[in-house]
Amino acid sequence: MQIYKLYPKDFAANTYFVTADGTNALVIDPAQPRVKEKAEELGLNVKYVLLTHGHFDHIRGCAVLRAAGAKIGCMEGEAELALHNDLGSEFTGKETPPFVIDFTLQDGDELDLLGLHIQTLATAGHTAGSACYLVSENSERALFTGDTLFRESVGRTDLPTGSSRALAASLKKLCALSFDCPIYAGHGEDSTLGYEKTHNGYLKC
Repeated sequence: MQIYKLYPKDFAANTYFVTADGTNALVIDPAQPRVKEKAEELGLNVKYVLLTHGHFDHIRGCAVLRAAGAKIGCMEGEAELALHNDLGSEFTGKETPPFVIDFTLQDGDELDLLGLHIQTLATAGHTAGSACYLVSENSERALFTGDTLFRESVGRTDLPTGSSRALAASLKKLCALSFDCPIYAGHGEDSTLGYEKTHNGYLKC
């Protein structure tokens, strides 16, 4: 499993390309339209997109990828926020290019895509339909946490559909994971689940 990280320019989230064969890729949170150029630079054909949540700074590359043939998925309860998100214009004065959600997921759903096994973890709090994705190939695992869990921090809960109580419950859910693996968050630097259990004051593991 290969993971490539695209850091944002201006105000946006981290974008991740995940591939098992070095040719076909899953993209998690395509934050900006330049994600397509990055895929071409890496020699990757983006087949699927998964959204950790629907905030504008995570979805602005969806339209260009879907126009190129990618299928887009998110949590069932998050599709409305992703498709009717006016926070972008409020924060930045820019509209989010329109796109379509092709499939939705529920907590515990598992997918096998492009040689990757993906487990869906509902982690409400930052938004009501936030999710983390545990992606694995054979014995290799990686946890993509969106804005639920950052290195030594967590996502804010004061935006629409956010809930500090729900986030606390979601963090307990992550604490209950019995293994260690890399964490790739929506903002900031990478971490590991073991490091966060020890050093992140928001986790009560």
